[in-house]
Amino acid sequence: MGYRAPVQDYDYILEHVVDYAQVSATPQFSEATHDLSHAILSEAGRMCEEVLAPLQRLGDQDPARLENGVLRSSKGFAEGYRAIREGGWVSVAASPEYGGMGLPMTVTTAVNEMMSGACLSIQLNPLMTQGQIEALEHHASDEIKAIYLPKLVSGAWCGTMNLTEAQAGSDVGALTSKAEDNGDGTYAVTGQKIYISWGDNDFSENVCHLVLARLPNAPAGTKGISLFLVPKFIPDENGEAGVANSLKVVSLEHKLGLHGSPTAVMQYDGATGWMVGAPNAGLAAMFTMMNNARLGVGCQGIGVGEAAYQKALAYACERKQGATPGGRGAIVDHADVRRMLTTMRAEVFAARAIALANAVAIDLAHATGEAEWQARAGLLTPITKAFGTDTGIKVAEMGVQVHGGMGFIEETGAAQYSRDVRVTAIYEGTNGIQAMDLVGRKLMDGGEAAHGLVDEMQAFAEAARATRPRMAGLLWDATETLREATEWMVSQKDLTERFAGAVPFLSAYARVLGGYYHLRAAVAEGENGPRSKLARFYINRLLPEHKALLDHAMQGADDLYALGVDELGLA
Repeated sequence: MGYRAPVQDYDYILEHVVDYAQVSATPQFSEATHDLSHAILSEAGRMCEEVLAPLQRLGDQDPARLENGVLRSSKGFAEGYRAIREGGWVSVAASPEYGGMGLPMTVTTAVNEMMSGACLSIQLNPLMTQGQIEALEHHASDEIKAIYLPKLVSGAWCGTMNLTEAQAGSDVGALTSKAEDNGDGTYAVTGQKIYISWGDNDFSENVCHLVLARLPNAPAGTKGISLFLVPKFIPDENGEAGVANSLKVVSLEHKLGLHGSPTAVMQYDGATGWMVGAPNAGLAAMFTMMNNARLGVGCQGIGVGEAAYQKALAYACERKQGATPGGRGAIVDHADVRRMLTTMRAEVFAARAIALANAVAIDLAHATGEAEWQARAGLLTPITKAFGTDTGIKVAEMGVQVHGGMGFIEETGAAQYSRDVRVTAIYEGTNGIQAMDLVGRKLMDGGEAAHGLVDEMQAFAEAARATRPRMAGLLWDATETLREATEWMVSQKDLTERFAGAVPFLSAYARVLGGYYHLRAAVAEGENGPRSKLARFYINRLLPEHKALLDHAMQGADDLYALGVDELGLA
């Protein structure tokens, strides 16, 4: 059985769990009804199943390569990208002013997840372009918008982002790439960037790089960083790709997975670029792209988790081994295999609901301008990114385990999901950085946004006691424990005390959110439906993890630093 797009799951979550109707009730998105969204997701799902999914193994077995400085993509990827481009799937949420569909981010989020589940290596390409489109829409000059946005939105040109340098890593403020004013409105950009996803390709007409660099005499650290748009080919007087710019792909990284997605080392030698945004304000402009990408990367994890689950379920239903309850002999009936499969299914549902709730909050923030929705979107973004990718890694690893020995054999394809998804917890800000953002910046409001979501969960749990007394009671208790831990975090003025427990705190918050969305799904469905049964499994077996995680989160930092470096065996 090949990959099947989970359109029915999206439909149910949008209608019954995350209240997508609020989005289509706004003037901005009034045409994006549930029926329209279903039709769009169905069409995108068909493309994912028929065109992209067959590329999953091809990209792994025939990796992208660099031949005499020319990027050669994996077999079939040019045709796959053409289907993405011609279907308009690059620009679902982009402004109609430049040729986009202008649909909610919620729809884009579902489409991106499906493409990730079908073939993550190729989905990375349009995700980078989507982020660049949003950054240019918010920060670029009208002249830049007029030239670049129609090309990016149509998919004729692709976009990348260039942050990381070898000596800097996550410390972006340590970058040394420089930009010098040419005196004609352009800048000469010089430097080397690493880990550039889809730094080049052989199927688009141009590749446009957003590059962070320093102006002469700029302040040190992050306050002295500017952002530049540096295309592979400089647009001519008609806005078409013209002469080659002074940049090149030095090499491609040799990676654990995602072999179909070329990760480039990029060299800029006085390359012509245009500033995006104000001088020394480049990081703020780049974060527009990164926040878009963090939601997208969370969905990449979820998409791969969905695909790994589907593969494991199909194998478990076919593989016969030993005596099982019911006498069929398929391993799906062994208790431990059933435990793994049900865990995989429950985790993917929870992560998907969190991501779609995040997207709904983004859409409502854009459509209404209300601070409450902006805060909700900001709160959920690091949770979506970290929990979505952690879920993908966990579920893909379980998929290998369900396959047993055959999971360790590359021919089955189970291991590829685990290899491909592993990097998602690292890029666009490691999951540790996401957790630090949650307990740091996202609690700077005194915990107002975090407590507001806890209030919502607790109120729903209280109302659900009438029909789901046990599940509602367990969720209510969990929200109260989460509230107390949030108050503890807010009370810690030394951020190191918060950071020491940031990762378990984020995991616990996501655990409770998962219980909330499972309970909403169960209440909407009825007593004995499959979603109610899945919710019961999650709330009984997985939700209790939140207590231990929060105990961990509130231990402070003392024991982390009690051992000296020499005692850790590092000196």
